[in-house]
Amino acid sequence: MALSRVVGAFSTKPRSKVGEGGRMALYDHFLELRGRLFQSALIFLVFVVIAFFFYNRLFDLLLTPYNHARELLGHGRVSQPVISGVGGPFLLQIKLCAAAAVVASSPFWLYQIWAFILPGLHPRERRWTRIFAAVAGPLFLAGVGTGYWILPKGLHVLLGLTPKSVESLVEFNDYFSFVVRLLLLFGVAFEIPLFVVMLNLAGVISGRTLGQHRPWIIIGVFAFAAVATPSTDPFTMCMLAIPMTVLFMISEIVARLVDRRRAASSSEWSDDEVSPIDAQ
Repeated sequence: MALSRVVGAFSTKPRSKVGEGGRMALYDHFLELRGRLFQSALIFLVFVVIAFFFYNRLFDLLLTPYNHARELLGHGRVSQPVISGVGGPFLLQIKLCAAAAVVASSPFWLYQIWAFILPGLHPRERRWTRIFAAVAGPLFLAGVGTGYWILPKGLHVLLGLTPKSVESLVEFNDYFSFVVRLLLLFGVAFEIPLFVVMLNLAGVISGRTLGQHRPWIIIGVFAFAAVATPSTDPFTMCMLAIPMTVLFMISEIVARLVDRRRAASSSEWSDDEVSPIDAQ
Protein backbone atom coordinates (compact mmCIF):
# COMPACT_ATOMS: atom_id res chain seq x y z
CA MET A 1 0.00 0.00 0.00
CA ALA A 2 2.80 2.43 0.88
CA LEU A 3 4.59 1.65 -2.38
CA SER A 4 1.44 2.32 -4.41
CA ARG A 5 1.04 5.69 -2.71
CA VAL A 6 4.61 6.67 -3.57
CA VAL A 7 4.16 5.61 -7.19
CA GLY A 8 0.83 7.45 -7.37
CA ALA A 9 2.34 10.59 -5.88
CA PHE A 10 4.95 10.77 -8.62
CA SER A 11 2.79 9.58 -11.50
CA THR A 12 2.81 11.73 -14.63
CA LYS A 13 -0.85 10.99 -15.32
CA PRO A 14 -3.07 14.02 -14.50
CA ARG A 15 -5.55 13.37 -11.70
CA SER A 16 -8.35 15.65 -12.80
CA LYS A 17 -9.58 17.72 -15.68
CA VAL A 18 -11.14 21.08 -14.99
CA GLY A 19 -12.02 24.19 -16.91
CA GLU A 20 -13.28 24.69 -20.42
CA GLY A 21 -12.34 22.18 -23.10
CA GLY A 22 -10.98 19.71 -20.49
CA ARG A 23 -7.90 21.81 -19.76
CA MET A 24 -5.69 20.74 -16.90
CA ALA A 25 -5.71 22.82 -13.75
CA LEU A 26 -2.50 24.50 -12.60
CA TYR A 27 -2.26 22.02 -9.72
CA ASP A 28 -2.37 19.11 -12.20
CA HIS A 29 0.47 20.68 -14.20
CA PHE A 30 2.63 20.84 -11.06
CA LEU A 31 1.77 17.22 -10.26
CA GLU A 32 2.80 16.12 -13.73
CA LEU A 33 6.00 18.18 -13.54
CA ARG A 34 6.87 16.62 -10.21
CA GLY A 35 6.30 13.14 -11.58
CA ARG A 36 8.47 13.73 -14.65
CA LEU A 37 11.26 15.27 -12.57
CA PHE A 38 11.16 12.30 -10.20
CA GLN A 39 11.34 9.79 -13.05
CA SER A 40 14.22 11.68 -14.67
CA ALA A 41 16.12 11.81 -11.36
CA LEU A 42 15.52 8.09 -10.81
CA ILE A 43 16.86 7.15 -14.25
CA PHE A 44 19.82 9.50 -13.66
CA LEU A 45 20.71 7.74 -10.38
CA VAL A 46 20.50 4.34 -12.09
CA PHE A 47 22.97 5.49 -14.75
CA VAL A 48 25.28 6.93 -12.05
CA VAL A 49 25.45 3.52 -10.35
CA ILE A 50 26.14 1.84 -13.69
CA ALA A 51 28.86 4.38 -14.49
CA PHE A 52 30.75 3.47 -11.30
CA PHE A 53 31.43 0.02 -12.77
CA PHE A 54 33.00 1.62 -15.87
CA TYR A 55 34.95 4.34 -14.08
CA ASN A 56 38.38 3.28 -15.36
CA ARG A 57 37.20 3.30 -18.97
CA LEU A 58 35.48 6.66 -18.48
CA PHE A 59 38.68 8.08 -16.96
CA ASP A 60 40.74 6.89 -19.94
CA LEU A 61 38.12 8.40 -22.27
CA LEU A 62 38.39 11.70 -20.41
CA LEU A 63 42.19 11.72 -20.46
CA THR A 64 42.58 10.80 -24.16
CA PRO A 65 42.00 14.35 -25.57
CA TYR A 66 44.55 15.74 -23.10
CA ASN A 67 47.14 13.16 -24.16
CA HIS A 68 46.52 13.98 -27.82
CA ALA A 69 46.93 17.67 -27.06
CA ARG A 70 50.26 16.99 -25.35
CA GLU A 71 51.43 15.07 -28.42
CA LEU A 72 50.57 18.08 -30.59
CA LEU A 73 52.70 20.33 -28.37
CA GLY A 74 55.87 18.63 -29.48
CA HIS A 75 59.24 19.17 -27.81
CA GLY A 76 60.06 22.07 -25.53
CA ARG A 77 56.75 22.24 -23.65
CA VAL A 78 55.83 19.97 -20.75
CA SER A 79 52.34 19.52 -19.29
CA GLN A 80 51.34 17.11 -16.55
CA PRO A 81 47.91 16.39 -14.97
CA VAL A 82 47.71 16.50 -11.17
CA ILE A 83 45.00 15.86 -8.56
CA SER A 84 45.26 17.98 -5.42
CA GLY A 85 43.74 17.26 -2.03
CA VAL A 86 43.00 14.06 -0.13
CA GLY A 87 39.39 13.90 -1.34
CA GLY A 88 40.20 15.01 -4.87
CA PRO A 89 40.19 11.52 -6.44
CA PHE A 90 36.86 10.63 -4.79
CA LEU A 91 35.19 13.87 -5.90
CA LEU A 92 36.53 13.35 -9.41
CA GLN A 93 35.03 9.87 -9.51
CA ILE A 94 31.60 11.12 -8.41
CA LYS A 95 31.59 14.03 -10.86
CA LEU A 96 32.78 11.88 -13.77
CA CYS A 97 30.08 9.26 -13.18
CA ALA A 98 27.43 11.97 -12.81
CA ALA A 99 28.48 13.62 -16.08
CA ALA A 100 28.39 10.27 -17.88
CA ALA A 101 24.91 9.64 -16.47
CA VAL A 102 23.64 13.00 -17.77
CA VAL A 103 24.83 12.16 -21.28
CA ALA A 104 23.65 8.54 -21.23
CA SER A 105 20.18 9.40 -19.90
CA SER A 106 19.71 12.36 -22.27
CA PRO A 107 17.17 10.57 -24.52
CA PHE A 108 14.93 9.94 -21.52
CA TRP A 109 14.98 13.40 -19.89
CA LEU A 110 14.72 15.14 -23.25
CA TYR A 111 11.59 13.10 -23.94
CA GLN A 112 10.20 14.11 -20.53
CA ILE A 113 10.59 17.77 -21.48
CA TRP A 114 8.68 17.24 -24.70
CA ALA A 115 6.02 15.08 -23.02
CA PHE A 116 5.35 17.86 -20.51
CA ILE A 117 4.75 20.36 -23.35
CA LEU A 118 2.71 17.83 -25.34
CA PRO A 119 -0.76 18.51 -23.79
CA GLY A 120 -0.64 22.09 -25.13
CA LEU A 121 -0.51 20.86 -28.74
CA HIS A 122 -3.35 19.89 -31.06
CA PRO A 123 -4.02 16.16 -31.56
CA ARG A 124 -2.56 16.18 -35.07
CA GLU A 125 0.59 17.85 -33.81
CA ARG A 126 1.12 15.26 -31.09
CA ARG A 127 2.32 12.71 -33.61
CA TRP A 128 5.58 14.68 -33.69
CA THR A 129 6.30 13.20 -30.25
CA ARG A 130 7.78 10.06 -31.76
CA ILE A 131 9.94 12.10 -34.11
CA PHE A 132 11.14 14.26 -31.21
CA ALA A 133 11.95 11.19 -29.11
CA ALA A 134 13.86 9.68 -32.05
CA VAL A 135 15.82 12.85 -32.89
CA ALA A 136 16.44 14.64 -29.57
CA GLY A 137 18.67 12.02 -27.97
CA PRO A 138 20.89 11.30 -30.99
CA LEU A 139 21.14 15.03 -31.70
CA PHE A 140 22.39 15.72 -28.16
CA LEU A 141 24.87 12.84 -28.43
CA ALA A 142 26.02 14.15 -31.82
CA GLY A 143 26.76 17.52 -30.22
CA VAL A 144 28.71 15.86 -27.41
CA GLY A 145 30.62 13.78 -29.95
CA THR A 146 31.49 16.87 -31.99
CA GLY A 147 32.75 18.64 -28.89
CA TYR A 148 34.86 15.62 -27.95
CA TRP A 149 36.31 15.45 -31.46
CA ILE A 150 37.52 19.08 -31.49
CA LEU A 151 38.63 19.02 -27.83
CA PRO A 152 42.30 18.05 -28.50
CA LYS A 153 42.71 20.98 -30.90
CA GLY A 154 41.27 23.44 -28.39
CA LEU A 155 43.48 22.07 -25.61
CA HIS A 156 46.50 22.28 -27.89
CA VAL A 157 45.85 25.98 -28.49
CA LEU A 158 45.47 26.71 -24.77
CA LEU A 159 48.45 24.61 -23.63
CA GLY A 160 50.54 26.03 -26.46
CA LEU A 161 50.41 29.43 -24.76
CA THR A 162 52.64 28.09 -21.97
CA PRO A 163 56.23 29.44 -22.22
CA LYS A 164 58.86 26.84 -23.03
CA SER A 165 60.72 27.52 -19.80
CA VAL A 166 57.62 26.81 -17.69
CA GLU A 167 56.08 23.41 -16.93
CA SER A 168 52.27 23.36 -17.06
CA LEU A 169 50.60 21.48 -14.20
CA VAL A 170 46.93 20.97 -15.05
CA GLU A 171 44.72 20.41 -12.01
CA PHE A 172 42.55 17.51 -13.12
CA ASN A 173 39.34 18.71 -11.48
CA ASP A 174 39.65 21.99 -13.36
CA TYR A 175 40.34 20.06 -16.54
CA PHE A 176 37.27 17.90 -15.92
CA SER A 177 35.06 20.97 -15.41
CA PHE A 178 36.42 22.48 -18.62
CA VAL A 179 35.66 19.31 -20.62
CA VAL A 180 32.18 18.87 -19.18
CA ARG A 181 31.22 22.49 -19.88
CA LEU A 182 32.45 22.19 -23.44
CA LEU A 183 30.69 18.87 -24.14
CA LEU A 184 27.40 19.90 -22.55
CA LEU A 185 27.55 23.20 -24.41
CA PHE A 186 27.86 21.39 -27.73
CA GLY A 187 25.10 18.96 -26.78
CA VAL A 188 22.63 21.66 -25.73
CA ALA A 189 23.54 23.87 -28.71
CA PHE A 190 22.66 21.04 -31.08
CA GLU A 191 19.21 20.84 -29.42
CA ILE A 192 18.32 24.50 -29.97
CA PRO A 193 17.07 24.07 -33.57
CA LEU A 194 14.88 21.19 -32.42
CA PHE A 195 13.25 23.44 -29.82
CA VAL A 196 12.73 26.03 -32.56
CA VAL A 197 10.66 23.43 -34.42
CA MET A 198 8.76 22.75 -31.19
CA LEU A 199 7.91 26.43 -30.87
CA ASN A 200 6.70 26.39 -34.44
CA LEU A 201 4.47 23.40 -33.75
CA ALA A 202 3.06 25.23 -30.73
CA GLY A 203 2.29 28.26 -32.93
CA VAL A 204 4.72 30.57 -31.13
CA ILE A 205 6.96 31.27 -34.14
CA SER A 206 6.50 30.80 -37.89
CA GLY A 207 8.90 29.73 -40.62
CA ARG A 208 8.39 33.06 -42.36
CA THR A 209 9.54 34.91 -39.25
CA LEU A 210 12.65 32.73 -39.08
CA GLY A 211 13.41 33.54 -42.71
CA GLN A 212 13.01 37.28 -42.16
CA HIS A 213 15.47 37.21 -39.25
CA ARG A 214 17.87 34.66 -40.76
CA PRO A 215 20.88 37.04 -41.10
CA TRP A 216 20.56 38.15 -37.49
CA ILE A 217 20.14 34.55 -36.34
CA ILE A 218 23.39 33.55 -38.08
CA ILE A 219 25.23 36.49 -36.53
CA GLY A 220 23.78 35.58 -33.15
CA VAL A 221 24.89 31.95 -33.57
CA PHE A 222 28.50 32.95 -34.21
CA ALA A 223 28.42 35.46 -31.36
CA PHE A 224 27.01 32.79 -29.04
CA ALA A 225 29.70 30.32 -30.13
CA ALA A 226 32.45 32.90 -29.56
CA VAL A 227 31.25 33.71 -26.05
CA ALA A 228 30.13 30.26 -24.93
CA THR A 229 33.12 28.12 -25.94
CA PRO A 230 35.62 27.82 -23.04
CA SER A 231 38.62 28.01 -25.38
CA THR A 232 39.41 31.19 -27.29
CA ASP A 233 40.52 29.70 -30.61
CA PRO A 234 38.45 30.34 -33.77
CA PHE A 235 38.58 26.64 -34.73
CA THR A 236 36.44 25.60 -31.76
CA MET A 237 34.07 28.53 -32.34
CA CYS A 238 33.52 27.60 -35.99
CA MET A 239 33.07 23.92 -35.17
CA LEU A 240 30.16 24.93 -32.93
CA ALA A 241 28.72 27.75 -35.04
CA ILE A 242 28.71 26.01 -38.44
CA PRO A 243 26.70 22.91 -37.38
CA MET A 244 24.29 25.14 -35.43
CA THR A 245 23.77 27.30 -38.53
CA VAL A 246 23.07 24.23 -40.67
CA LEU A 247 20.63 22.91 -38.09
CA PHE A 248 18.88 26.28 -37.96
CA MET A 249 18.48 26.18 -41.73
CA ILE A 250 16.94 22.72 -41.47
CA SER A 251 14.60 23.88 -38.68
CA GLU A 252 13.47 26.81 -40.85
CA ILE A 253 12.67 24.44 -43.73
CA VAL A 254 10.72 22.16 -41.39
CA ALA A 255 8.87 25.15 -39.92
CA ARG A 256 7.89 26.39 -43.38
CA LEU A 257 6.60 22.92 -44.32
CA VAL A 258 4.56 22.75 -41.13
CA ASP A 259 3.13 26.24 -41.75
CA ARG A 260 2.23 25.35 -45.33
CA ARG A 261 0.50 22.16 -44.27
CA ARG A 262 -1.31 23.95 -41.46
CA ALA A 263 -2.51 26.66 -43.85
CA ALA A 264 -3.71 24.05 -46.36
CA SER A 265 -5.61 22.24 -43.63
CA SER A 266 -7.30 25.40 -42.35
CA SER A 267 -8.27 26.52 -45.87
CA GLU A 268 -10.51 23.47 -46.26
CA TRP A 269 -13.00 24.98 -43.81
CA SER A 270 -15.06 28.10 -44.23
CA ASP A 271 -15.02 31.01 -41.79
CA ASP A 272 -18.30 29.96 -40.13
CA GLU A 273 -17.33 26.26 -39.83
CA VAL A 274 -15.33 24.72 -37.00
CA SER A 275 -12.44 22.49 -38.00
CA PRO A 276 -11.94 19.09 -36.26
CA ILE A 277 -8.74 20.40 -34.63
CA ASP A 278 -10.49 23.34 -32.97
CA ALA A 279 -13.46 21.19 -32.06
CA GLN A 280 -11.24 18.77 -30.19
